[in-house]
Amino acid sequence: MEDIYSFIYVRYHSALTYHVMKKLFLFVLFFTAIGVVYSQRTNVYQTGIVAQQNLNAVAGLKPYSDGALGFDNRYEGIKGTPRMFDTLLPSYLLLNDNDIYIKLDADLDMTGNAVLYIDPKTKTLFELPAESVKELIIENRGNELVFRSTAGLNFEKPLKDVRLYQALYEGAVLFIKVPEKKFLEADYKGPYSADRRYDEYLDVTKYYIALSDGLFHEVQLSRNSLIKLFPDKKELINSSLSRKTSENNEDLVISLLEKL
Repeated sequence: MEDIYSFIYVRYHSALTYHVMKKLFLFVLFFTAIGVVYSQRTNVYQTGIVAQQNLNAVAGLKPYSDGALGFDNRYEGIKGTPRMFDTLLPSYLLLNDNDIYIKLDADLDMTGNAVLYIDPKTKTLFELPAESVKELIIENRGNELVFRSTAGLNFEKPLKDVRLYQALYEGAVLFIKVPEKKFLEADYKGPYSADRRYDEYLDVTKYYIALSDGLFHEVQLSRNSLIKLFPDKKELINSSLSRKTSENNEDLVISLLEKL
């Protein structure tokens, strides 16, 4: 009799274990499937510890400092700043050799040629060399400003460093700007000095247009510069730029390029 009960007990528990394991397997399979679907639907932006690990792995990462110092009591300070927005804005950063964007608050250092961002944990402001960045998207006043690396682009006059550029128009030609500021030191000490008692950050942003051959030519946002690049479009350029429909010269050039 004990053998019969033992047999029934073993069969019962074997069946119970089978059903439990079956339900557990289906449960795991169900949530695994949800996880796969969810991961496919989530966007490419990334936050948290993984983002921090990616940033920490970048060579040359260091705390940010503008290095401004005064000289004596005649020194009148600094005009302007090296930064593009003078504030940190919601941004998405794509590093070289990566396919996942990192969400953070960032700005551009136009003099130091770097991306500035604040560490989410320590709140320390860091600078990231532009050469480490593939793309940066900055949200500003409802617009997404896209900056990409100049690495691999062919310029008529090669750039000294890899920088970030903003694509202003992408059509039959490509119109971009490379933001940059130059630091001009105070000059008031020597006998032949300019008596300029302040440091100043001067905007020396450059504009380029690439034709069908992919070669980028530097241009000024002026009629003569554009005619030099497009001599056969002289009449169109003259007529388009003579009717100033915008105070923004970038917009004027874009409207012209749309007609080419």
